[in-house]
Amino acid sequence: MSSEDEPSIFFSAYFGVHREELDAYGAFDLNLLADVPLFVDPFLLFNSAKPAYQELHEGILTYLRYLKSLSGEELSDATIRDLFRFQEVRQNWFGYCELGNRGQGLGTDFARALRLSVGRVVANEGESTSTASSHLEKVSLIQRRVGLDKISDFTTNLIKDFLVEYTETFARDHISDDRCADVMVKRIRFSPVTQTWVDEIHRLPMFEDDYVLLTPTDMLVHEDTWINYSDMVARYPEIAAAVDDDVLRDKMNRYFYGALGDSVKKSDVDAARAHTLQSLPELIDIYIKLKEDSAEGAVAVSTEELARLRAVFVEHFSDVLRGFLAEPELAGRPSMTSFDEAKFRCAVFKRWVENKEGWKSLNSAKGHASEAEVQRLIFLALQASEFDVNREVNNGQGPVDFKLSAGATDSALIEVKLASNTSLRRNLENQVEVYKKANETKFAVKLIVFYTEAEKTKVEKILKDLDVAETEWIVLVDARSDNKPTGSMA
Repeated sequence: MSSEDEPSIFFSAYFGVHREELDAYGAFDLNLLADVPLFVDPFLLFNSAKPAYQELHEGILTYLRYLKSLSGEELSDATIRDLFRFQEVRQNWFGYCELGNRGQGLGTDFARALRLSVGRVVANEGESTSTASSHLEKVSLIQRRVGLDKISDFTTNLIKDFLVEYTETFARDHISDDRCADVMVKRIRFSPVTQTWVDEIHRLPMFEDDYVLLTPTDMLVHEDTWINYSDMVARYPEIAAAVDDDVLRDKMNRYFYGALGDSVKKSDVDAARAHTLQSLPELIDIYIKLKEDSAEGAVAVSTEELARLRAVFVEHFSDVLRGFLAEPELAGRPSMTSFDEAKFRCAVFKRWVENKEGWKSLNSAKGHASEAEVQRLIFLALQASEFDVNREVNNGQGPVDFKLSAGATDSALIEVKLASNTSLRRNLENQVEVYKKANETKFAVKLIVFYTEAEKTKVEKILKDLDVAETEWIVLVDARSDNKPTGSMA
């Protein structure tokens, strides 16, 4: 499938480049509707044969050493926010955000974890250590709540200048200049001279009033970083075998068996291992040394994984969106209110699921699509709308999935629910009461998806009990696989 044939929700199609050009450059073809679960692993920078990557890793350590030098000082809240807290670099479109690219970023918890552990994470320059290098990932070994996404976000913040230059170079050679703009990149690098973050203007590709960043695939992982907490606990026997100090080994045994007691449960064994590792920091360094010694196993996301991720996040999205855009109702529509638009888009989705085999996308070998996954598909159905589309807004009654608006006075909401949702009755009861108080003024559409006959019966009973039917504000979507014509699964 050529980039010219694809809906413009992917980097290649949106910016008019061939995917082969991105592949040759070493960059992933981004999905511009939702984050892809890929993450920057700082160990791949450390272990790379590329001098530029090794310099990036050393730059991370330089910043950590600077933070360590401040450990004895009283810092104001503003200074802590500036030096220890970081926003997610959402412009790279990687992470766990299921719609859009606005993840949580590195908030107060990460800042606190980093400040508490930085003295143990990084060695001073020239200081003798048992490991070949200091590693940022040690934060996640000391502070359990710091996971893969946080390590990746922090790393991305500290190599942002490299990613900007990497993207700017590709854009200069492959992207039409009218698709780019001069933008101020905030906190692109830290200046050790002024001890402040630097902002710079760069010419970068633009998508919806924000710039986009490409990332080399050879610094990305999909499952976890090479050095990670779960792996450390799992490798406890190897760590124990590598201890050559009798006193440390004796302490290790006392801590472990004291925490374990008489239990033989795996969960208790893992808890005892974790307790011992946290109590004896030297063991964490032994684990890191083991990982350094087996560094040949640290590889970036494989070609096979990239192909699978592309199939999930590129080809499938392309096919679904193409199906929506092919609906004849989307062409030549008269002007309508936001509520009419919300109804129309939900009706298009309903027809696609029930009559155009869209139900197959909601039923897979892994099971039924979740509410979050259905929301993704609804978001596709909202593409090319003339209305502004925002997700996860709060209408005063709690968060809703989507808001369509045209100015301050014309807006409508769409909320997606599965029939299996245990709060469905309460949710509908609340909506009926809201409409009664608003003199039946409709401003929201409830889209309810059912996968079985039992779920359909459940929804119909709830609607009957509430004395409402499938009306203009309630759309029922039959995603069952057991009532389709013979051969539909072919």
